[in-house]
Amino acid sequence: MNRPNTPHTRLAALCGVLTVGGVLALTGCGDGGLATTSGSVTAAPVDSPTSESGATLRSTTPNTAWSTDSQRADASDDAHLTVTGLRVGGHDGYDRVVYELGGTGVPGWSVRYADLAVQEGSGEVIPMAGNAILEVLITGSGYPFDTGVAEYDGPNPLPGEGSELVTETRISGVFEGTTQSFIGLESGGHPFTVSTLSDPTRLVVDIEH
Repeated sequence: MNRPNTPHTRLAALCGVLTVGGVLALTGCGDGGLATTSGSVTAAPVDSPTSESGATLRSTTPNTAWSTDSQRADASDDAHLTVTGLRVGGHDGYDRVVYELGGTGVPGWSVRYADLAVQEGSGEVIPMAGNAILEVLITGSGYPFDTGVAEYDGPNPLPGEGSELVTETRISGVFEGTTQSFIGLESGGHPFTVSTLSDPTRLVVDIEH
């Protein structure tokens, strides 16, 4: 399996790094990574994750490694966020799930492989398409009536059309300051990485093919 060529030092040099409440976030990077033109750095759209040279570039926090192990980070102290959008895309070597967020602060997260999609609070098992599941917990969340931001209104689950591994992504709800979501996959054991982007605030989960 070919590992993505994304040296952390190169990304740190290309992107502005902002530390908020102990959480590293990138500014000036688009959903699909960075594209360079004549020495300048510009944000590339989500459906164009390659540079003019054809090299795949990704926007990840410098301390985030590609791994099958659980990954987590704390939210900023002022985080009070609601998921307003959800997107899934397939790219060269990886699939990407983007949670767009409205409100204040920088989200925290906990992402891991799970045997079942068990809804927090109710304990209900949610059926998911596919043969593996990533559980995504977005901390620093609030209900729409608290954040004043309209929440994502579907489709839920969102089909993984155009992706190689993602079968569907489902948001199960908000419970005790955490938005719970599940990503269904065709198969498990794929390394993933988690990052945050700004303007607008986004949480990004990339899964290697």
